[in-house]
Amino acid sequence: MCSNYEAVTRRDRLLSFFGVVREDDERPVVTCPTGMAPFIRLAEDGSGKRRVDDGAFGLLPGFAKELVYGKKTYNAKSETIAKLPSFRSAWRMGQRCVIPAEAIFEPYYEADEGPSVRYRIQQPGEVPMGLAGIWEEWTNPETNEDMFSFAMLTINADGHPVMSRFHRPGEEKRMVVILDPEDYDDWLTCPVHEAPRFFRQWMGQLETFPAPLAPRPKKERPAGEREPERAAKGTPTPPPQLDLF
Repeated sequence: MCSNYEAVTRRDRLLSFFGVVREDDERPVVTCPTGMAPFIRLAEDGSGKRRVDDGAFGLLPGFAKELVYGKKTYNAKSETIAKLPSFRSAWRMGQRCVIPAEAIFEPYYEADEGPSVRYRIQQPGEVPMGLAGIWEEWTNPETNEDMFSFAMLTINADGHPVMSRFHRPGEEKRMVVILDPEDYDDWLTCPVHEAPRFFRQWMGQLETFPAPLAPRPKKERPAGEREPERAAKGTPTPPPQLDLF
């Protein structure tokens, strides 16, 4: 599973590493479900070339009623992508994409119990990754506006020297599908029945290091405002919780 990642948004890096031209030029941003980020798909003019669009992280099928639906469809399991209603249409239509990522973030547990530590995972030399995904075009029923959305594909990570270390003990180990740059075009253009050959663990080098989120700033209480009832009874106020994932 991957619920947040650092998207490649700089124009020069999208051109150099993915061969696409994006008009906007931004600093890399950490993207969470329903957040907007670039994704790369096959151009619709029949040229076989790649193009880049911005879409919401979290696939929005045609029957989705609101953007928040994407908070549960940002990852698509390779084993069920062709069957689940949320993903099967995009998969059947061959609407595959490459998601450019500077890095992904996963939770690491140092013990069977206790809190996790957020880790950054990237390629050596800060070379961006191209992640396998699927995309959809969705019409917001409230505004009648069209927008794109996408999801990352995941596979089982058992036995992987890096990715099997992450996620809560006892849970299934999952990892995103990292594509070889030479496979980008094949992934985008191959027939649907051939696409599962890309469902394999990435065995290239990966760097990992802790990257905890900064604590949320404590809100100052207006002058004269009383403490919450819990504090009035003498119970200590718990520390602010970090919204890791």
